[in-house]
Amino acid sequence: MRKNIVAGNWKMNKSLQEGVEFAKALEAALAGKTLKCEVIVGTPFIHLASVASATKLNVAAQNCADKASGAYTGEVSAAMVASTGAKYVILGHSERRSYYGETDAILKEKVLLALENGLSPIFCIGETKEEREKNVHFDVVKSQTVNALFELSAEDFSKIVIAYEPVWAIGTGLTATSAQAQEMHAFIRETIAEKYGKEVADNTSILYGGSANGGNAKELFSCPDIDGGLIGGASLDVEKFIPVIEGF
Repeated sequence: MRKNIVAGNWKMNKSLQEGVEFAKALEAALAGKTLKCEVIVGTPFIHLASVASATKLNVAAQNCADKASGAYTGEVSAAMVASTGAKYVILGHSERRSYYGETDAILKEKVLLALENGLSPIFCIGETKEEREKNVHFDVVKSQTVNALFELSAEDFSKIVIAYEPVWAIGTGLTATSAQAQEMHAFIRETIAEKYGKEVADNTSILYGGSANGGNAKELFSCPDIDGGLIGGASLDVEKFIPVIEGF
């Protein structure tokens, strides 16, 4: 059975001290609650080891390098991420694609290195506003999925979490309707089934990553193919993050 997941993506926010205190506060707020999803916090690199050691929260890096090691100043390898205690790594986020030019070929290498080091990639796919208006959004999402992931074995693919992020709904205040989100999630699951079969597709967690919050999480998460969320702004405040987690 696929897992329900709510993963926070802090992006480039919080000092190390603020991040550790936030993680402790979140853990305390969740204590005693009966959770119906796995909770993950996606922290900046410098927070990973401290948050992993100070709490029992599941921790994700927001990126990793497409090289195993070597003379790549400023890069952080998948092996380094794994050594902190992190279990997940967010790859292919639209900000990485658009600001830093990450291509399907680069992301393919990152996915392989993450898997080799025991990390589960949270792999982001999604279309821009222009692509949706041109009615090529399904083509874009399928291409991103196929080009980076579909050379994996079924066993390795089963370790992937997909995050669908309509780029036009990130940090804009816009949110896809639950019907729009469900439509794309169902399409992604069908695309996976075409390659790996229905069982693998049915067991793949597909998260919604477009400005989900406490006000819309319950409606979004009630959709049959939406298995949780990759949460940006709302994950930076415990009082805003908890209602998203409780959306299940």
